[in-house]
Amino acid sequence: MKRYISLLVISLMLTSLSIPSVSAEEKKSSDITENVRSAILIERDTGNVLYEKNSNEELPPASMTKIMTMLLIMEAIDQGKLTWDEKVRTSEYAASMGGSQIFLEPGEEMTTKQMLQGIAIGSGNDASVAMAERIAGSEEGFVDMMNDKVKELGLKNTVFKNTTGLPESGHYSSANDMAVMAKELLKYEEITKFTGSYEAYLRENTDKKFWLVNTNKLVRFYPGVDGLKTGFTAEAKYCLTATAQKDGMRVIAVVFGAPTSKERNAQVTKMLNFAFSQYQTHPMFKRNQSLGIAHVSKGKEKTVEAVTNEPLSLLTKKGEKTEDVEQKITLKKNLDAPIQKGDKVGSVKLMKDGKVVLQSDLVAKNDVKEAGWWTLYKRSFGMFTKAGK
Repeated sequence: MKRYISLLVISLMLTSLSIPSVSAEEKKSSDITENVRSAILIERDTGNVLYEKNSNEELPPASMTKIMTMLLIMEAIDQGKLTWDEKVRTSEYAASMGGSQIFLEPGEEMTTKQMLQGIAIGSGNDASVAMAERIAGSEEGFVDMMNDKVKELGLKNTVFKNTTGLPESGHYSSANDMAVMAKELLKYEEITKFTGSYEAYLRENTDKKFWLVNTNKLVRFYPGVDGLKTGFTAEAKYCLTATAQKDGMRVIAVVFGAPTSKERNAQVTKMLNFAFSQYQTHPMFKRNQSLGIAHVSKGKEKTVEAVTNEPLSLLTKKGEKTEDVEQKITLKKNLDAPIQKGDKVGSVKLMKDGKVVLQSDLVAKNDVKEAGWWTLYKRSFGMFTKAGK
């Protein structure tokens, strides 16, 4: 607590808002899914679990692995380490990937945007490895980044051995962990432009024009579904991490180990129907919304904007009564430059009856570089001058 200073406490009277209390008994009172190894249903903004079944069981995720691959691609773009129009070259190793692919040839170049289409829509293993090599220098280096992100997110039942989900000993995840990864990926709203596309073309205007069709058929047949990733291997069976948005509420549904693709889609559909019939969300803040100014020591700029790291909402059951919710924003003190865009600089809490019901990080909106000695000298000189007056 010594590192934080409370800057703002605002009482909010929120019409028709209360905090859901979904007990274990309620979740199990109706066994929503059947014929699947594990499943989970969460609301994206709050992360509240609406339903779960064996959600921590460690299972092969197949191509749902690419949710983490896409997350690291989107982070690299957000951090300015990669651009949409940059051409990415395909190595012989990337071109040699089996399974689902977009048939990249050694030496072939595609833009980041095209590669991401190949991954998100066509589940291209070759495109996944090509992007991994571009970002980390090698697939092995990228896998290290994936597992570092697993630790950062606090996931306990996931270990990645490759970027694609191709069968490999010791490569596993869980429904709960996959939902958390999907929640993180959906911070980047642009991703659904890719995962929500039912079809697209690569190599247009060439004699090698390639038609991509989304492996997630719910994108076409369930209103509001715009992602995220299917998976299938003989060991994993049929898997799906799906997301849908309706009336401002976004949910994430995950299933592992369905016997057929039809059954997989049917079980996810049941979970989505349950969520939208029973719950509603009330948006509080958008991602990158400014909630304060943090002071920075020894930086070229003296302050940095503290912005939300993700969309934030309150979740309620439909028809619940009004409750009072208190908003509390805290910013770190003694922040020293350099600061990178996305570094944690504070937090926002929503509280009810003195209990925290939602908490999220506030992050730096932009980089703050360390000031040179001349800048610091002028500031000190200015302070002495003011003091003398």
